[in-house]
Amino acid sequence: MEPTVFHWAPSIVPSVQTHCHAMLQTLKDLFDSFTQPTSGSMAPAQREHTVQLAAAVLLVEVMRAEPAMDAAERAAVMAALHDRFALADDELERLVELAVTTSQTAYDYQRFTSSLNDHFTQPEKIRLVEAMWQVAYADAHIDEHENHTISKVAGLLHVTHGEYIAAKLHAKQAASAP
Repeated sequence: MEPTVFHWAPSIVPSVQTHCHAMLQTLKDLFDSFTQPTSGSMAPAQREHTVQLAAAVLLVEVMRAEPAMDAAERAAVMAALHDRFALADDELERLVELAVTTSQTAYDYQRFTSSLNDHFTQPEKIRLVEAMWQVAYADAHIDEHENHTISKVAGLLHVTHGEYIAAKLHAKQAASAP
């Protein structure tokens, strides 16, 4: 018995090639959108909003590291965002709510830290890590998940170990001050 050989009809081959080319172009465009920096093409207001949301999400991640979100930690998030960004109270509330929602669907920290790496100076990154520690110390208990989250984010922000420890100690001092 001879094997069955299938032959493509000449009219089908160009159609399949066109479809495959279109599919590959779509995948290429998708990968390009992930690898090409987009901050240059953003309007200044959109860029500022992206930076604000990125910082807020990272602060919220510390708050979410423990099973129960504490009111003191939420207040620390609000205070840190108020100190960093010139936003009205209602804008801060909306930003934190959006950050909580975004945080719940985020699968990694990279998209947030890369935005901050592009737009924050090194001292600003260190202040953000310190603010994360202030959120962690707000309930007078450091959870191992909070510690891990802050350590991971500090690494992604290219904060040195010395800067990380200094930020932690500064936040701890501030938390224990009357």
